[in-house]
Amino acid sequence: MAERTDVYLISGFLGAGKTTFLNRLIKRVPEDMTFLILMNEFGDVGLDGTLVEGEDLDMLEISKGSIFCACVKTDFIKGLHEIATSVKPDVMLIETTGVANPRDLDRDLQLPIFGGAFNLRDKFCLVDAANFLDTYESFLAIEKQLESSDVFIINKIDLAEPGDLEKIKAIIEELNPEPRFYETTYADVDFGDLFHTGALEGRTGEGGVGLSMTEEELEAYIEDLLCDETAEVTPPDRLLSMVAEWAPSSEAEFREWIEGLPKVVRAKGVVELDEELRLFSMVNGKWTFDAYRGNAPGDEVRNRVVFISRPEDINEIERIIDQEDS
Repeated sequence: MAERTDVYLISGFLGAGKTTFLNRLIKRVPEDMTFLILMNEFGDVGLDGTLVEGEDLDMLEISKGSIFCACVKTDFIKGLHEIATSVKPDVMLIETTGVANPRDLDRDLQLPIFGGAFNLRDKFCLVDAANFLDTYESFLAIEKQLESSDVFIINKIDLAEPGDLEKIKAIIEELNPEPRFYETTYADVDFGDLFHTGALEGRTGEGGVGLSMTEEELEAYIEDLLCDETAEVTPPDRLLSMVAEWAPSSEAEFREWIEGLPKVVRAKGVVELDEELRLFSMVNGKWTFDAYRGNAPGDEVRNRVVFISRPEDINEIERIIDQEDS
């Protein structure tokens, strides 16, 4: 067990490529290091955990809201306490939901109950070069993520228009005085010896271990924490999620169904089409199908599509589905 866990945060707005980037980081963790993945999803279905590549991975999944908001902050702090007192991996990779405001992570990891067990090394932010300029001014979460990050992975540069990268960097530099930029496609960045040195310098300290607490003591501690008026525990944007079930069918039928729905901010799912599993992904109304290559999806994931968008979009999708079922 490690004396201190190095923590790497992966943030970025919906559909920026966080899980793809996480899969690349996993492959770079040295074999002599133990690591844990903390996966946070906004929707009810933990699809991204299925998309993480690798067998027998240590993973803590927290769904139904952002780990930095009051809705699931209790689960987040309890999970960190268990990691600090019992698991104590060398490395922890945190992938946040795309609508998260990660501003309080530094303070959360330094809470006295963790006893200095965590060392926040780098805060990566995935930026969707193809959609950033269309979504930046519409969603406060993007600004919060840019302000809270150190290393910016400008992804999907092959889909960006000429001159967009310079505009994106200028916006980031207005919010973050010392950004480090990487331009990439498919989140393919070579950080070299990242897990031995970190991408940033100067974040070191003595190891520690979390304080033992009873369940009641931990509950009371978290309740007081949520009452802290300086903490940012409300969602930065008003977005909703829903899950729609889809019976196995043809790709043509699925395409017709999708084209009849509102063009939502984000949708994704593993669906069986023409007797093959396909990964469906929609970002800002633009959608793709790919052959599914992840781990075998369980019944709670298979043939389900997660939608995340504005309330009026979600309400319209629910209306259409109800009308189809009636």
